[in-house]
Amino acid sequence: MEIEYIDISPLPFLNTDLEVDGGFPEPVEEFRKKILEADSVLFASPEYNYSMTGPLKNAIDWASRAPNVWDDKPAAIVSAGGGFGGGRSQYHLRQVGVFLNLHFINKPELFVKAFEPPQKFDSDGNLIDPETKEKLKQILLSLQAFTHRLQSK
Repeated sequence: MEIEYIDISPLPFLNTDLEVDGGFPEPVEEFRKKILEADSVLFASPEYNYSMTGPLKNAIDWASRAPNVWDDKPAAIVSAGGGFGGGRSQYHLRQVGVFLNLHFINKPELFVKAFEPPQKFDSDGNLIDPETKEKLKQILLSLQAFTHRLQSK
């Protein structure tokens, strides 16, 4: 399994006026190409105000512009947050995924309660909790198996 982190910070705010002659700004084109080439997608995000972050929604929206590069992609979600571990953001992302025609795995789920002991992340944001690492591994293996099933059809 090969995992590539895709930095969404260079993406401009969605603005269809930036679409010229059927093309997108260069950072958007690069982002869309990476999504299109990926076998599957792992979304990882904290929860803000019961939803996904603004930058993640912006990235999702840019990639959904015609042609929708999310279409028919297998996907999984992990989140971190307070008492529910980002669960509401996952449910909101699943709702958006229906329109995008993303195919999310259902199990296992990972809602990281980031502020409860034991410490989950170090000061650099690296995952350090062994139990959470194992849960993340299980999600990745499930996503991989699901991706293979969809590709074989």
